[in-house]
Amino acid sequence: MLQREQLLELIRYGLVSAGAFVVDAGLLALLHLKLGIHVMLAATVSFIVGGAVAYLLSIRFVFSHRRIESQAVEGPAFIALGLVGLAVNLLVIYVLVKRMAIPVMLAKMGAACCTVGVNYLLRKFLLFTPARGGATPQESK
Repeated sequence: MLQREQLLELIRYGLVSAGAFVVDAGLLALLHLKLGIHVMLAATVSFIVGGAVAYLLSIRFVFSHRRIESQAVEGPAFIALGLVGLAVNLLVIYVLVKRMAIPVMLAKMGAACCTVGVNYLLRKFLLFTPARGGATPQESK
């Protein structure tokens, strides 16, 4: 059973993920549908920008503990963990768009559903849980 704080964290993460998705999908639509950039390149760029938005919002509104004190290390680690999500994202988009002829934006929604859980678990347990020696509370909360 989830404790109240865990449930609130999941809700906040869901809202942050939704905001990052809007940025990601909007940029994908702009790059691919409006500017004609290849779908896989556009999906990669938009995912990285959405990941940066997710990081900034996550450290501000979602997670109350941080394992890594330096944002110069934590930010790239957050994005690096997102590479797993990027791989899932690109695989789903490739299969849905290139193999099944699903429209890009519908494929993007499917890909987002596949990556949000993976990204949350990786980031939560590798970056945003108390260090073994004790908690490092997030300063902004």
